[in-house]
Amino acid sequence: MNLPWGTLVNAASVIAGSLAGLALRGRFPDRVRAVVMTALGLATLVIGLQMALKMDNPLIVIFSLILGGAAGTLCDLEGRFERLGETAKKLMRSRDGLFTEGLVTASLIYCVGSMAILGSIEDGLRGDPTILYTKSVLDGFASVAMASTFGVGALFAFVPVALYQGAMTMAAFAVKDYATVHVMTELSAVGGTLIAGIGINLLGLAKLPISNLLPALAAAVVLARFVAG
Repeated sequence: MNLPWGTLVNAASVIAGSLAGLALRGRFPDRVRAVVMTALGLATLVIGLQMALKMDNPLIVIFSLILGGAAGTLCDLEGRFERLGETAKKLMRSRDGLFTEGLVTASLIYCVGSMAILGSIEDGLRGDPTILYTKSVLDGFASVAMASTFGVGALFAFVPVALYQGAMTMAAFAVKDYATVHVMTELSAVGGTLIAGIGINLLGLAKLPISNLLPALAAAVVLARFVAG
C-alpha cells in the first residue's frame, strides 16, 4: 500500500495554518478574537446541521447517540482526552491555559465528520486522496482561527489527525464491505450531529461532553448495517 498522502497533506495543512494563527494571535484585540470564535462556532454549527439533516433514519441517529453516549461516559472518554491534553501540555512545558481545550476542540473538529471518514476510505480503497486534499484546504483555514484563539494546543491537533485518518486509510480494505451508501449516510448524520454540538460549545451556549459521544459513530455503523439487514 502507498503512503497515505491525503492524511499527510492534511496534517501538514493543520500545522501550517496553526503556525499562521499563532503568529497572528498577539495582534488581535480580545474583541476581534471573540468575533472570530463566534464566526467559527456559527460555521461549525451550520455545517454540522447540514450533515445531520441528510439522515435517512432518525431512529438510527437517536439510538446511536444514546448507546454511544452511554458507552463513552462509562469509559470516561471526556476525562481521558482532558488528561491526555494535560500530559501533552506538561511535555511541552506550556503555560497556556487554553492548551487542553484547544487540542481537544481542534482534534474533534478535524476528525469528526464525513470528509475525514469518506476521504480516508477513498484514499485507502482507490488511492484517491481528492477528498482529503479538499479537507486539507478547509482545515488549513480553520486552523488559523483555532490557533489564534486557543493557542499552541490547536497546533498539536495534527497528531490525532495523522493517527486517526492514517489508521482509517490503512484499515479501509478491512471495512470496505461495510461502507455502503446507507451506512455512510447515517454515519455522516451522526458525525454532523457531533459537529453541531462542537459549534454549540464554541459559541459558549453550553458545555457538551462531545468526546463521550464519539462511540456513537461506531454504533451508527452497526445499527445501519442491522437495519439494512
